[in-house]
Amino acid sequence: MSNAPLASLHRLVWTALLAALVAVGSFIHFPLGPVPVSLQTFFVLVAGFILGGSGGAICVGLYILAGLAGLPVFSGGKSGLAHLLGPTGGFFIGFFLITILSGQATGKGTKMLSWPRGLMWGGIGFLALYVAGVSWLKWTLGLDWLKALTVGFLPFIPGDVIKLVAAVGAYRFLFTKRLLPS
Repeated sequence: MSNAPLASLHRLVWTALLAALVAVGSFIHFPLGPVPVSLQTFFVLVAGFILGGSGGAICVGLYILAGLAGLPVFSGGKSGLAHLLGPTGGFFIGFFLITILSGQATGKGTKMLSWPRGLMWGGIGFLALYVAGVSWLKWTLGLDWLKALTVGFLPFIPGDVIKLVAAVGAYRFLFTKRLLPS
């Protein structure tokens, strides 16, 4: 008997679980101006590491579709197209980018992630997230670049460094315990 159907089911369960965790991460937030600090970026990064770039993007897509369908999964319990197109909309685009880039580090969760490789790809992913997010924030609120960076980037650096280290550690733990999808 082949393990292929079971492997597909395992990957599907991980995709749904991580999409749900991204939604839960939006409820664990601290308002800080127009862009709240939340645990979403931690779970989005973990999704990229575990599911790979394409699987992580599907996970983020499920999360966004849930919000568009009216489920209160966006930060602050919000939902709908207006929130998606609001000042934080660029960060949703960045969620796709961070999963695609962090997924390059692990090969869909099939190989151990070294600390340098995880920190490098996660850091590149965060950079892409902030390019998309801060650019959109600048455009939607009519801010200059300095103000957009001050509001949408600088306050988040310390927390995102912690989230990045925690995400690499979480992946390494799950990998060593053989809990990841095959």
